[in-house]
Amino acid sequence: MSLSDAALAFAPTASALAPAGLLPHRDPQPLLQRALREWGGHSDLWLFGYGSLLWRPDFEFDERRPARVHGWHRALKMWSRINRGTPQQPGLVFGLLSGGSCQGMVFRVPRASGAEVLTRLWAREMATAVYDPRWLPCHTAHGPVQALAFTLSRKSPSHTGTLADEELRRIFCSACGIYGTTLEYAERTFEELQRLNIRDRHLERLLRLARDNPPP
Repeated sequence: MSLSDAALAFAPTASALAPAGLLPHRDPQPLLQRALREWGGHSDLWLFGYGSLLWRPDFEFDERRPARVHGWHRALKMWSRINRGTPQQPGLVFGLLSGGSCQGMVFRVPRASGAEVLTRLWAREMATAVYDPRWLPCHTAHGPVQALAFTLSRKSPSHTGTLADEELRRIFCSACGIYGTTLEYAERTFEELQRLNIRDRHLERLLRLARDNPPP
């Protein structure tokens, strides 16, 4: 099966994944085709995880390594109107924003299953095409690898900007989507980061805010 055939065989259309009134600003299929083309299928596929991929990758992999990306950082600053919230009560999920650095994990997917894994991952992460997928140099103890990461532009309508503490508390208290609450998502990520000996002080502050100062 060719890379293009894999994309067509496994990726649902954007209209099938997005509810009425929330169709994506971009068609995810051309972005998937570009990612498949840039990967090429001649070697194993590397993916960089920094949020839910750390604790729920949903794909088979042959290896994973701790990795750091420079020039990007993990931030709970992306609106979620499906997975962790609703159009009426948006929740939050992580995006990879420019600036700083980010510790996470890289996953090595065998070449033979790379196209299928990438295409299925697209259905999960790119249903509304809000991320900007990029191939980023990831530094590991066994040398650098080039891995695909899902980054977020500050110009995106899904970027929250800076939210007041009161608004953050309200979101943590009430936002819930098809995969559960924003608070559960943040806690699961925090727990996995702790297990991996990765400290995220910004996420620590957000969870203290949610736990110690619930809204009235």
